[in-house]
Amino acid sequence: MLEHFFQCPHCFQEISMLLDSSVSRQEYIEDCEVCCNPIELQVEFEEGELVYFEVNSIDQ
Repeated sequence: MLEHFFQCPHCFQEISMLLDSSVSRQEYIEDCEVCCNPIELQVEFEEGELVYFEVNSIDQ
């Protein structure tokens, strides 16, 4: 597991999430731990190294 820090696209607070490096390509939705709004995450690992990370807000 890798802890990754980034800015929430809704509230702009810095938050962190644990990413599972054993799965090479992931796309999922998590709620921000500060504002509770949903965030779409796209993550890609190569040989256990994070090579792509993108977050997008999901409009409600």
